[in-house]
Amino acid sequence: MILENLQKHALSKAQDRTVAEVRIGLCYTAVQLNSGEVGVALTFRNTIGAGCDGPRETQAGTAVEKILESMTSGDLYSRTVGIATANALINRDAGGFSDGDVLDMMGLRKDDSVAMVGYFGPVVPELRERVGEVRIFEKKEMGMPDVYPEAEAFDYLRNCSAALITSTSIINNTIDSLLEAAGNCRMVALAGASTPLAPEVFAGYRVSVLSGVLITDAAGILRVVSEGGGMRRFREHVKKVNAVCA
Repeated sequence: MILENLQKHALSKAQDRTVAEVRIGLCYTAVQLNSGEVGVALTFRNTIGAGCDGPRETQAGTAVEKILESMTSGDLYSRTVGIATANALINRDAGGFSDGDVLDMMGLRKDDSVAMVGYFGPVVPELRERVGEVRIFEKKEMGMPDVYPEAEAFDYLRNCSAALITSTSIINNTIDSLLEAAGNCRMVALAGASTPLAPEVFAGYRVSVLSGVLITDAAGILRVVSEGGGMRRFREHVKKVNAVCA
């Protein structure tokens, strides 16, 4: 499973680090390590639970290894914090990344049929201009006629030529089944701020491109998360990059 492989990869980079701070925002969860790095992951606020359902003990000072061990649990809260922690360890500017639009990286053609799993609103108009057909699948009700329930994505993925999949599918643990369905796609990209930029984890799963962020302003990201902000407000504090999977 991808979560297990991601967990092993992140553990190999832990190096006795501890968690300095965890912030659970309305849109994103952020984890800062004692070494200063910050990672983020989407907060599924409607499914984590009602009321004050956070951990009973503070996570500040906890060994990173302990946080990462909970990544593969059935608890969505633990997976979210675990993946944010993994991203703090993995998404660092060590070279090998490229700038540019994820659509350019995908090498799309006019005859392509594309499944967009997760609604990436800013890229929809351009994507529709580039390819022959686009179908958008989203977990939450959008009230839009051209957005289909996420459950219908699997059938379309089996027959389309390219897929742009939200990396929040790693958090809700649908990523393996989505990638299995997309097995015949010529190009598959995982995108979003939750993306772990670890090509070695995804290369064996027919993923072509990882499109995520490097955090350039830790304090700024922590502030945005605390204030309930999302990707639009992240822009001043991150650098969008792409990683090609072998």
